[in-house]
Amino acid sequence: MKLGVIGCGKMGSALVEGAIRSGALNPEQVTGCDASPEAAKAFAAATGAHIVDTIGALEADTYLLCTKPQHAEAALGWLPDASSLVISVAAGLTTSWIEARVPGSVRVIRCMPNTPALVGQGAAAFCRGKGATSTDAEAAQLLLGSVGLAVELPESLMNAVTGLSGSGPAFVYIMIEAMADGGVLAGLPRAEALKLAAQTVLGAATMVLETNQHPGALKDMVASPGGTTIAGLAELEKRGMRAAFIEAVQTASRRSAELGGS
Repeated sequence: MKLGVIGCGKMGSALVEGAIRSGALNPEQVTGCDASPEAAKAFAAATGAHIVDTIGALEADTYLLCTKPQHAEAALGWLPDASSLVISVAAGLTTSWIEARVPGSVRVIRCMPNTPALVGQGAAAFCRGKGATSTDAEAAQLLLGSVGLAVELPESLMNAVTGLSGSGPAFVYIMIEAMADGGVLAGLPRAEALKLAAQTVLGAATMVLETNQHPGALKDMVASPGGTTIAGLAELEKRGMRAAFIEAVQTASRRSAELGGS
């Protein structure tokens, strides 16, 4: 693979750094381009990749589109009329929207990563455009999987992915902050309360992923009869915590559909 990175910001850098760290790519296979010379230089320093001044100077068979959505159309106009693959992480842009703006020989994959990819713990989904092949899907899996979990889904579910794993980190940060506040209210120092809350969320998530047990079963392991945990759970249920999280994901998914025009 010869990878051309269009947009060398945090997400583009995270994906390339992850792929290089995992051995999926080496720096000689990657060239980056960004409208900001400072961003391009930082990308080169972080990854060891080459950089060029214009998209037209990229020599690649696979392009990673990491621009802001409003800049994507101008960037895509530079792509050569040659058989290549575009892997887009530009939020809300459908495969058909991208396909209408690139030469007919270009294949498209749309991705929805999330910010924990920056620390190698991302949760991402991707879908194929009409001409994308299983080999193209493997390329997307290679990049996204190097910085966390990556799953292939139908494009009709990408707005749901945006509402769940795309927006979800912000929902979890609020939960961590609130749990830490509760610890402070109970007498813990702020710094220790925050560390304990964050590690508790990390540990619980790891239990779900590594044991393959239903979260309800894991919850029941903690909630002993008449104990502290079941008392706390009863309070959360009384205040509608479960319904609030469900509606937050639904609302974010609907907003994603509005922004993408779908």
